[in-house]
Amino acid sequence: MAEKVAIVDYGSGNLRSVQKALQRATREAGVAARVFVTADAETIANADRIVLPGVGAFGAGMEGLRARVGVLEAMEHSVLAAGRPFLGICVGMQLLADCGREFGAHDGLGWIAGEVTALPQAAPAYRTPHMGWNAVRVETPHPVLENITEEAFYFAHSYHFVAENAVHLIGVCHHGAQLAAIVARDNIFGVQFHPEKSQAAGLALLANFLQWAPA
Repeated sequence: MAEKVAIVDYGSGNLRSVQKALQRATREAGVAARVFVTADAETIANADRIVLPGVGAFGAGMEGLRARVGVLEAMEHSVLAAGRPFLGICVGMQLLADCGREFGAHDGLGWIAGEVTALPQAAPAYRTPHMGWNAVRVETPHPVLENITEEAFYFAHSYHFVAENAVHLIGVCHHGAQLAAIVARDNIFGVQFHPEKSQAAGLALLANFLQWAPA
């Protein structure tokens, strides 16, 4: 039976490109999965995998999630209680933090300890926002990174995730300073870059996520 992969719609945009990339990854990896965009709490609670994409500001993202009736509770049931695989992309990854400091302080999901702060000030060559291709170095092996050790992925962000516990920092990139590119714990995996815009490397990561079976 095909798995149900729910992309959470909370008004952040970029949903269809993520859906198309995941659908392509299912075909190329030979995975039986139905990928759909939804803001329905019951559908999210019953999904086999959850994807939270995101563009824009941290506070607006959390506000959008809270505005969808029952969606936060459904995500907590599916991810925290039932232990189903979760992928956060860009702002969707940042929302995993305890707090975001973009346009004030905003509570996050608190699923991975840390905070989201402005990119560090660096030499003029390192502009904000950090936009474009950048190499990601894998710090800790992970099933979602199988056969991916150091690849270039596409970034577009002005804030970054500062993990409280180094064990949750799975991959890094460099843009004037070392930045978190990948964070993870248990059945939760988050990437600062956009795999749906990262060509072959992004599709490989998405295919790995679709086949990941957290212990």
